[in-house]
Amino acid sequence: MLDMKWIRESADHQEELQQVADRKGIALSIAELVGLDDQRRTLMSAVEALRQQRNAISQEISALVRQGKPDEAERQKQQVKTINEELDQQETLYREVNEAYNKLLILVPNIVSPDTPVGASDEDNVEIRRVGELPVFEYDLRDHVTLGELHRMIDIPRGVKTAGTRSYYLTGVGAMLHRAVQQLAVDMLVAKRFTLMDVPLTVRTEAMQNTAFFPLGQDQAFQITEQDKWLVGTSEVPLVSFYSGEVVDVAEPIRLAAASLCFRSEVGSGGRDVHGLYRVHQFAKVEQVVLCEASAEASEQLLQEITANAEELLQKLELPYRVVAVCTGDMSQKTYKQYDIETWMPSRGAYGETHSSSNLLDFQARRSNIRYRDEEGKLRYCHTLNNTAVASPRILIPLLENHQQPDGSILIPKALRPYMNGMERIELPNGTE
Repeated sequence: MLDMKWIRESADHQEELQQVADRKGIALSIAELVGLDDQRRTLMSAVEALRQQRNAISQEISALVRQGKPDEAERQKQQVKTINEELDQQETLYREVNEAYNKLLILVPNIVSPDTPVGASDEDNVEIRRVGELPVFEYDLRDHVTLGELHRMIDIPRGVKTAGTRSYYLTGVGAMLHRAVQQLAVDMLVAKRFTLMDVPLTVRTEAMQNTAFFPLGQDQAFQITEQDKWLVGTSEVPLVSFYSGEVVDVAEPIRLAAASLCFRSEVGSGGRDVHGLYRVHQFAKVEQVVLCEASAEASEQLLQEITANAEELLQKLELPYRVVAVCTGDMSQKTYKQYDIETWMPSRGAYGETHSSSNLLDFQARRSNIRYRDEEGKLRYCHTLNNTAVASPRILIPLLENHQQPDGSILIPKALRPYMNGMERIELPNGTE
């Protein structure tokens, strides 16, 4: 949410916001929003004036009664009745206008950073850097599904049988890898002074709205029928909501991390990335969330920090990747600046998104009412940031494919071996070739 005072401040701000809304694909008229705000202000002034007039006359009536002037008091009571009728009409009109205003206000997007590329989709994202050498296979390449089935670690048919499309089982060493990459990420973040939290996986509608995942992302969430509860698509929601409505101390940035299950409906992705583990309904994610002072310089520095954390993890997993600056058309409503990290997936012959880093400025904190006191004691809204340290099973795609060997075995990166009981290589089960 943006400050309406800032929006009204100048025509330039309104023009900028309309341009951002258009580029982010949000159906919103800033001019209509400002017009509704004008109406609600006018109506509120009228309502307050009528209330003051009614209160003043009510005091006069009390005085007339004490003075023994019942006829005059009765005439004043009739005037109060007329005022109440007009007040009811004005209050009803105000509520209607205010409701329309709030429905538009909640759709207003965050501004975007000056260095955010302009574009319509992920095809317009701009590569910033590449890290690592792409593997060269001088033998027949196996994709992650084939490798998973060969090693009896991935079972998609039984997942679909049990839970429907985009479902899977991870078994044996597959489940171990799934847990290992998460624990590696957790240990890395704890060593970097992140506070580890175990968070609720079901949240109220208010939490989804406050963190700006609703209303525009509501179709991506699973609702618990007949309850005001939703399954979270990221632990960002409960991590940020931990401080909602509070005044916090950000003399040092608040660094939070959680390893949790996540759920997404993937509405609108029919036919996209349906093969294997790339786009599934249930996955696990280790998330970084940071709250800091309302300083563009401070939050930019922290954006670089949390992005570097995700890159460090990929380097520990010995995987080639690239970092891209996300364009306007590929950003969500809440995002001011975003990087995606894409890891090389040999079977796709391309990089695939595995991580995302975002700076939201005070957009999310304003909606969640998370504030701090600056050096002068003034209450201000925090800046918030988030990043995917690792998401699995998607990360298993490049992990299995890049480290496969000619004989079908899979090398385990050195950093993961302590989490795999010292295993250095995943050998083929007996009876397979």
